Amino acid sequence: MSELPKPLRDPKPMLDCVLREWGGTDDLWVFAYGSLIWSPDFDYVERRTALVHGWHRALKMWSRINRGTPERPGLVFGMLSGGCCRGMVYRIRHDHVAGALKTLWKREMVTAVYDPRWLTCHTPQGPVKALAFTLSRRSPSHTGNLTEEEYRSIFREAKGIYGTTFDYAHRTLEELKRHNIHDRHLEKLLKLLEP
Repeated sequence: MSELPKPLRDPKPMLDCVLREWGGTDDLWVFAYGSLIWSPDFDYVERRTALVHGWHRALKMWSRINRGTPERPGLVFGMLSGGCCRGMVYRIRHDHVAGALKTLWKREMVTAVYDPRWLTCHTPQGPVKALAFTLSRRSPSHTGNLTEEEYRSIFREAKGIYGTTFDYAHRTLEELKRHNIHDRHLEKLLKLLEP
């Protein structure tokens, strides 16, 4: 088995920057658009549906650990610029933020692929500023455009330490539906494996 890729950037200064920008006194919101919706791994005191403009959910990020291997990469969601994205925001109490962010960094920023950003999230109760993990199209982890056959092959074959790409995408779709969030593009991708 080949070695896992080393991070292109050091994730710690990115965490330090987010902690500084947060400021340490207010509760912190986190925007979830993929597996954080069904497995947040941190304590929160409130959850709301939310809409972000200028970004969209895309199954276009290579996963060589969680949902694939270096030899057979799988896919996970990234948030790419353009369009809009419906997901969930979670409010973390201010006294739990430092611990929650350390947990998030171990999960989302091991390879420092994501660009953490503060985005305005529109919720039924009003807008909130939330931390989101976005993906640059210049990142070596961005897949670019994949064909339907490439998606089929990845759905059939890619598996990492947390399971298959297909299960990850399917579970995300089911959780989105549970919150009355519709993602027609993801539905279309998952139908590629139907006979």
